[in-house]
Formats: sequence, structure tokens, C-alpha cells
Amino acid sequence: MTVFSLPQDTAAQPLLAIARASRQAAQTLASLSADDKNRAIEAVAAALEARASDIVMANKADCEAAEANNLAKPLYGRLKLDRVKLAGAIAGVRDVARLSDPIGIVQLHRELDEGLVLKRVSVPLGVLGVIFESRPDAVIQISALAIKSGNAVILKGGKEAIGSCIALVQAIKQGLEQAGVDPAAVQLLTTREETRALLDLDGYVDLIIPRGSNAFVRFVQENTRIPVLGHADGICHLYIDREADLEQAIAIAIDAKTAYPSACNAIETLLIHQDIAAEALPTLMTALREAQVELRGDEQAREIVPYLVPTTEEDWSTEYSDLVLSVRVVESLEAAIAHINTYGSRHTEAIVTRNPATAAYFMDRVDAAGVYHNCSTRFADGFRYGFGAEVGISTQKMPPRGPVGLEGLVTYKYQLVGDGHVSTTYSGSEAKPFTHRDLP
Repeated sequence: MTVFSLPQDTAAQPLLAIARASRQAAQTLASLSADDKNRAIEAVAAALEARASDIVMANKADCEAAEANNLAKPLYGRLKLDRVKLAGAIAGVRDVARLSDPIGIVQLHRELDEGLVLKRVSVPLGVLGVIFESRPDAVIQISALAIKSGNAVILKGGKEAIGSCIALVQAIKQGLEQAGVDPAAVQLLTTREETRALLDLDGYVDLIIPRGSNAFVRFVQENTRIPVLGHADGICHLYIDREADLEQAIAIAIDAKTAYPSACNAIETLLIHQDIAAEALPTLMTALREAQVELRGDEQAREIVPYLVPTTEEDWSTEYSDLVLSVRVVESLEAAIAHINTYGSRHTEAIVTRNPATAAYFMDRVDAAGVYHNCSTRFADGFRYGFGAEVGISTQKMPPRGPVGLEGLVTYKYQLVGDGHVSTTYSGSEAKPFTHRDLP
């Protein structure tokens, strides 16, 4: 039986030393060519495949311990990493390697004057701090994206996933070493004390990415000066319009609620137009009930389907992360939009309708990172968007927004090249004008 131990660097070094090593590794990564980074990513994928049995065994032990400790059902669902899920994550790693290199892209090329040329060039952020509950697959996704974007990453998983995270990071470090890349580019923290200390490393860490429960993400956001990318809530809605195809609506509702109920892109509330509620709700509720969904409804919904559990005001703002769904009958499209904009978390919202104008109105006025027409909210995912993987989902208004891939790990710098130019030439009564001519 394989024995899983803490990576030597994490066990032996204090957090500050780890942060310094990460900063140094980030500087090395930033200078690698696209081919070198892609070779490192492929080596990581190969190492994960080679150690798949160890990783699955470590995760099985984590899951058994979680069951014994009565880990909450949503967290347990995120914790599980079987061979199928691991294989999908490894495929995502290779997808990242196939993406275009986001570093060194000239975003602006402008002549300010003859011989004075400005460029804005994309560069890595530096060091990422990623803190997550359960979700050991986050280790794989974020490590691959960090390497591709030239960033080092310090990972901190929850205690329930410790064995899985150790096994994964050992494989990733092995792959990096085989590719000739500093393994300090991917670091793992293992104690609760390190989580809080990581949030204070604003001199070493450039971005914090929390992935977990609402309370957890809010704690991170409120206890660090480091910029935070993430979302605290995943309260998603499905609105069934009066011109909806009922068969299509049923299929979408079941997928959006039951495919992975603990995911942040699962729906928590179903809204239905009053004009079709009497006809559609009984069939819809029967289908969801057969899928083991606990159903709650407002007064109008319960008049049509009496067995629904009465909703409370709290239900509309609750992320169940479980097989629980609240149902509300609305009088109009505008009422549905008003409900979503009041209770939604700006994550992902969907409408089912055969009327393109209605869909366009909904998609224009709903305030969310993702707005969908005639498809499940479960598509809100970096892998499904073709990003290879995602570092997380952002519900903030400022970019990046929604599932965040490589573009969320890149910033830019301005490079200005002259030939003895000085600013006073362009000021005063005889100031020389700038040319401000964009170049190819």
C-alpha cells in the first residue's frame, strides 16, 4: 500500500519561505517559451496518469474518512475523485496545453512620436493563492492554468481532501521536475493556520482564488488585502416562459437540478409563467419528484400541485447545493426578471421559450455573468466553454466574469522605447504634438 506523506518542502519550510520560493519560481516560469510550458503541462498530465492508482486510492481514503465524520452531502459530492473524473481532469490539462499562449501578446502598439513607441504587452500575474473546500480536482485545473499562464500557485485544500491533494501535488511536482521546471511553481499548504497566514501575504501573493461554500468565500473576501477572484453564492434560476416547449423544459430542469446538485451552476429556483402553470406544473413536478428532488412551492404553485412544501422568504435566497428546488409562479416575463435580479447571485440564469424576442429581452435585462436560452445552466463551466479548465467562476461586474480561464491569470505592462526623448518637448507654449499613430 502506498504511503502518502506531506511534500518535503511544505513539511520543512515555514510559509514565508514557501512564498519566497513561489515568487522565484514565478519569475522563472514567466520567462519560459510557449513550447517549454506546453512540454511541462504534458509532463504533468503523464505523471498524473502514471500515478492514477495512488491518487484514486488516496481519494477513496479521504471519502471514507469524510463519511465517518458525516461530511455535508454537497462537500462529499465535490470531494469524490474516481478514475472517470480524474481522466476527465487530465484531459482538461492537455486541453490547456493546446490553448494559445496568453503571454507576450501585444495589445497596443502605438507611435507617440517618431522614434518613441509604446506597447502594452500581456504578462503573468505572479503568484496565485488558491484556497478550496473539497474539490481536489481544483488542484489539477488550476495548476495547469497557472503553468500555461506563467504563474506559480500556492494551493490550500480542506482537511477532508488532504490525502487527495498530497497525491495530486506529488504527481504534478514530479511532472514539472521531469520537464526541467522548478517544482516550487506548485506548492501545497496543509494546515488551517496556514490558510489565515496566506491571506496576509500581500507582499508575495498577487491573487487569491477561493472555491467553496458561501461563508468560506465571504470569509476570504473580508480577511485579506490581496485581490480576490470568486463568487460567494451560486443561486441560479430557470424560467419557463408561457411559450416554452414543455418536453424541452422538463429535460433542461432535470439536468440543471440533478446532474450535479452540489455544483454552483445547478438551479435552486424554478420560475414558471402563470399562463402555462396549470398545464405544465403537474407534469414537470412529477418528473422532478421521480428524480428524487424535494420540491417547495409558493402559494400559487401549491394550488396546482398540493404536495409541494410551502416556501419561505429565505428559500428564494438559499443555495441548497442539494436535491431541493423551490418553485414560484410569476405573472409575466418582467416579474421573472425582477425575481432573478432581486434574489440571484449574478452567476447563471436560463429561460426556456420558443419566442426569440422574449429570449432576447430576458438575456438583455437579467443581470448575470451567464444568461442562457433553451439550455441547462450546467454549461457554465470553463471546460465546457473550451477554456481547458477554469480557475473559478466570478460573479463580479469587473472582468474577468463568469467561468475564468487563462485570461483571468494575465495582466499587462506598458513598454515605452525612445531615443533620448524627454517630456518637456511636448509641453509649454511651443510644445511638439504627439503623432499617436497606431502601428501594425
